[in-house]
Amino acid sequence: MDFDHETLVAFARTFGLVYLVVMFLGSVVYAFWPAKRDEFGRASRSVLDDEEGPCP
Repeated sequence: MDFDHETLVAFARTFGLVYLVVMFLGSVVYAFWPAKRDEFGRASRSVLDDEEGPCP
């Protein structure tokens, strides 16, 4: 089986596209998972709760 440059480039582009789409969908599912709502809500409020005022 002989692989030329164009075949390897086409495989790399296809695999790269599939990899990026899978990673994007995985991160979206993780971000919108219902069990993570409380954790992300606490994280978003903790920035404001810990602040005592402007830095000197």
